Amino acid sequence: MGAVSDSISNELRAFIEAQQAFFVATAPLEPAGHINLSPKGLDTFRVLGPNRVAYLDLTGSGVETAAHLVQNGRITFMFCAFDGKPTILRLYGRGSVVRPESPEWAALAPLFPTLPGGRQIIVAEISRVQTSCGFGVPLMRFDGDRDALVRWAEAKGRDGLRLYRERKNRTSIDGLPTS
Repeated sequence: MGAVSDSISNELRAFIEAQQAFFVATAPLEPAGHINLSPKGLDTFRVLGPNRVAYLDLTGSGVETAAHLVQNGRITFMFCAFDGKPTILRLYGRGSVVRPESPEWAALAPLFPTLPGGRQIIVAEISRVQTSCGFGVPLMRFDGDRDALVRWAEAKGRDGLRLYRERKNRTSIDGLPTS
């Protein structure tokens, strides 16, 4: 039913590239801290190599992933097939945050679509790749990407997004810093 590997095969890379959504999970070290699980989309995930992935993180209501990565680096990605062969894929690794002022940004940013609100790129070194059956995942049809986040970011504008991030994206819900 499932398999474990230490790297992303070409077959799994094709599976990842065919998915319209993915999920990212992180957690603080404190037992009472909140575990974060976020759905993502908008063609923002890239496989950079057999053990390296990245996604463009857009400005939003929270900043848990960055805060958790700064604290401990642990990250898990999950992809589910909502059509075709039932498959679930999890990528386990250690992540870091690349911000626009970072030297690595210039090399990574062109790999992603230009979307308003891009605040950081999450990069992860993958150490475990695991598939499972996905028999319980429902069949669903992709009708298209939602444009609400893009429209919201466009309406805020560059300065408005900067102010929003300064006010609302400096710490996690548990008070962990993002840098």
